[in-house]
Amino acid sequence: MGRFSDRVAIVTGAGAPAGIGFAVARGLAAEGARVVLGATSDRVHDRAAEVTAATGSDAVGVAADLTTEAGAQALVDAAVQRWGRVDVLVNNAGMTSVTAGWDAEEQVTDLTLAGWEAALARNLTTAFLMCRAVVPVMRAAGYGRIVSVGSTTGTTNAMPGQATYTAAKAGLNGLSRALALEVVAEGVTVNVVAPGYVATGSQLAFEQAAAAAGPAGRSGTPDEIAACVLFLAHESASFVSGAVLVADGGHGLPETWPVA
Repeated sequence: MGRFSDRVAIVTGAGAPAGIGFAVARGLAAEGARVVLGATSDRVHDRAAEVTAATGSDAVGVAADLTTEAGAQALVDAAVQRWGRVDVLVNNAGMTSVTAGWDAEEQVTDLTLAGWEAALARNLTTAFLMCRAVVPVMRAAGYGRIVSVGSTTGTTNAMPGQATYTAAKAGLNGLSRALALEVVAEGVTVNVVAPGYVATGSQLAFEQAAAAAGPAGRSGTPDEIAACVLFLAHESASFVSGAVLVADGGHGLPETWPVA
């Protein structure tokens, strides 16, 4: 019997095989949860099959655009129709700019309104829509755990050329804290895990160098971040709500590593 036996979970942004979302989905399933994996492409069906094969737990993939109300509702409906409820929501969908890096084109003075709105949509609106869709289900059950994967960017620091991503992740913290106050008396907790540099296979060269220069001397792993998510997603974390758990290997601590 695992920690999440008989629980039903939704994990968004779970389509990348080396990503945090897939690690979370696999971790929940290994502990007994039945899991809906969400992503924007059909590769999520492969991830769901891999979760089932590796853990024996029932998992289903749903390809949906979570920047739309219909897409968010589709994930919740998939869980409710298949298993009758949703106990855990992990908001992991999101990404940095498609031209991520120290790119002058992404500086605030050069951003287009369309670019700004698109970044907020994929990094913040996705979480808002998923929360809005799942909270009524959790309220009716008198139980729920919502954990969003944020970032140290927007929480403890910022990156040049990533104002939209930074603003969205800071907004995710605010959304989570406000929602936490609205639902905690009904048995639903809302928290954020804010990772630092994590080796997901899409890590940029400057991120790898910065992580190597930090106090831990390395990037984190998706499984290490998943462990933090699973802690907050468990029923035992019932008195933790509105919190932001930073997982960055001490990278953000002042005066712990040299800054070039």
